Amino acid sequence: MNNLKSLLLTEGAHGMISQVEGLATSLKTEFVHKFIKMNNFIEFLPPKFLPISSYTFNFKEIISNINPENLPDFIISCGRKSVIANIYLKNFLKEKYKKKIINIHIQDPKVSTSLFDFIILPEHDNDLEGKSVIRSKGALHYITETEIVNSRDKNNKIDASIILGGPNKYYAFDDQEIINIISETLDKLANNNRLRIVSSRRTPEHTLKLIKQKFENKNNIEIDTSLNKSKYISTLSNSEILIVTSDSISMISEAAITGKPIYIAYLTPVKNDYRFKRFFKSFEDMGIIKSLKNVEKVWKYEKLFESKRIADIIKKEI
Repeated sequence: MNNLKSLLLTEGAHGMISQVEGLATSLKTEFVHKFIKMNNFIEFLPPKFLPISSYTFNFKEIISNINPENLPDFIISCGRKSVIANIYLKNFLKEKYKKKIINIHIQDPKVSTSLFDFIILPEHDNDLEGKSVIRSKGALHYITETEIVNSRDKNNKIDASIILGGPNKYYAFDDQEIINIISETLDKLANNNRLRIVSSRRTPEHTLKLIKQKFENKNNIEIDTSLNKSKYISTLSNSEILIVTSDSISMISEAAITGKPIYIAYLTPVKNDYRFKRFFKSFEDMGIIKSLKNVEKVWKYEKLFESKRIADIIKKEI
């Protein structure tokens, strides 16, 4: 399993990047990450209505640097727009170079499961079945336990960190609701306790501006808008407790690698979705998360590192 290579395909969203890179890293492969662009109006069509063709995506750009010396052993994709590209590229490269290539898709591809060697589907997603389907608990991600351990700093203790997501089709991410979450957290902390507020790529600028206006001058509050991975890992590693807004399954899954108490700041949904409900129920049952409304003593649970567990399953089967 040495010197294996992966070609990663996503639309460029952070959650997708984290999942494919996390799996590729856990498979111990070198990887190249390419962003898929679909052609014209077809980007709005579900994969099941699209031909498996090079005309549907930026094919020439994707294969521009592929040659016999760097052929991928794995093609790993995530997201609707990368489904057809993954299937086509596997067939194209296999036929042209006579090389075995394993293709993997993370999330439901909405096409026949037989078109992929492995499909990684979260338990909270739909009930897709097939011999190629492997279920994950929460979302895969690219943070490793080694990074968490190496980032520990006894001189950088953070009593609590609030990790902010952003609006999506299920949560509006109302400014006042976010301000209330921060204020309520401060009320529950001792006066001298240190609080860090961490933004993500989806956190709106107007929300951050309001947060800075309200809290920037408080001595015990740090506002991190750097979007720096190393600093984010340091936050996970050095915080006593973690508070994550309910809009991000990815960030909650990332926090679960720490084994530290995770409180969910439940936002008011604008649209109910069974996947979020099933996800929260699953993580509650595993003892990983609790509601911020019910602050308790520190608790422990088994650290969750699904990228490695899934990679180990794949390596045993190939």
